[in-house]
Amino acid sequence: MIARLHGRVVAAGDGSVIVDVAGVGYRVRVPPSVLADASPGEMITLHTHLHVRENELALYGCASEDELALFETLLTVSGIGPRSAMSIISAVAPETLREAVVRGDAAALGRIPGVGKRTAERLVTELKGRLGSTEGSLPAALSSGDAEVIAALTSLGYSVVEAQQALQGVPPASALPLEERIRLALRSLARE
Repeated sequence: MIARLHGRVVAAGDGSVIVDVAGVGYRVRVPPSVLADASPGEMITLHTHLHVRENELALYGCASEDELALFETLLTVSGIGPRSAMSIISAVAPETLREAVVRGDAAALGRIPGVGKRTAERLVTELKGRLGSTEGSLPAALSSGDAEVIAALTSLGYSVVEAQQALQGVPPASALPLEERIRLALRSLARE
């Protein structure tokens, strides 16, 4: 199995990067956070998972071992494939996901783009006790208002990572109506 790649980025886009390792180009599907930092010509290290299907071998990569471990744990949940697992770890930080599972907060998980109510309940049921303990104070789970702002921004063509970064400077949902929060997030994105 290919567990780690270290090489030069040849191309980046469409949810994947091509990494040149000793003259061999590997296409690796990565989360938007890795894609945003991957520029052609730069060196990159990816922790990878080789997914084997009947007619395809696909590499999925993460920036950290912790993120990869979470990705592989998500694959053990029935109904979660590698693309779904990648979209989940792209939408929320590993700590936030762990905290939601430990609390049994299926509603918060259901607000992740691409995760419905039944899948969220399955995540809580099958992962409870398997994700380790949560230490210290962790960020709050994705609120309903935050999920709506992220959904609105991604529907406008922004990546989930860009939407989350823009949302950091926006007051919480209890302080402002949804439309105002979206407007402030768009203003933040326009300044970048």
